[in-house]
Amino acid sequence: MNKRIELLLSNYPQLESCVPEILAAYDVLREAYAAGNKLLLCGNGGSASDADHISGELLKGFQSKRPLTSAQRDAFGDEISDHLQQSLPAIPLTAFNALSTAYTNDVSAEYIYAQLTLGLGNPGDVILGISTSGNAVNVGHALKVAKGKGMKTLGLSGESGGAMKALCDICICVPSTETFRIQEYHLPIYHVLCLMVEDHFFVKEEV
Repeated sequence: MNKRIELLLSNYPQLESCVPEILAAYDVLREAYAAGNKLLLCGNGGSASDADHISGELLKGFQSKRPLTSAQRDAFGDEISDHLQQSLPAIPLTAFNALSTAYTNDVSAEYIYAQLTLGLGNPGDVILGISTSGNAVNVGHALKVAKGKGMKTLGLSGESGGAMKALCDICICVPSTETFRIQEYHLPIYHVLCLMVEDHFFVKEEV
């Protein structure tokens, strides 16, 4: 078993039932990044913060420093390169404040993530929808658009998975029905996913 998963279970044995889906989600992310694709993320409230958090772990070094390649250093020069780290592209759909407020005012708040998925997503990309209930309407619409565009759909939710579960290729459903507990379980899961992806692309030693 991957050492990252072993550590997760040593701290959160309650999440053992989620391991097959965590590993499957990792495979999807690894394959997408290897092919040059990107990750979109969306959620509401605390889950919106999680979307931002995940992107932060992917866009710069998490536990690895991710030094630039020789070709990158030649292209950018030493001064800039000394202050840069390699990235895994991740776009939190929560970040577009001007568009979100305009779209909410002019069209509908329920479709803002769907609009952004239409505009930013491409076949082969991945979207991660985060919803503690699994029933966030705006997240569901984004997942539907993503599937229509040939993207892979991942979900992070509570025990039932809600309506979102049927829209996801893989839905990680943590064993709780309480919002705060679900959110507490989500954090170590997405940290493990980020670490496993980082290990694959940037850490030479097997973890």
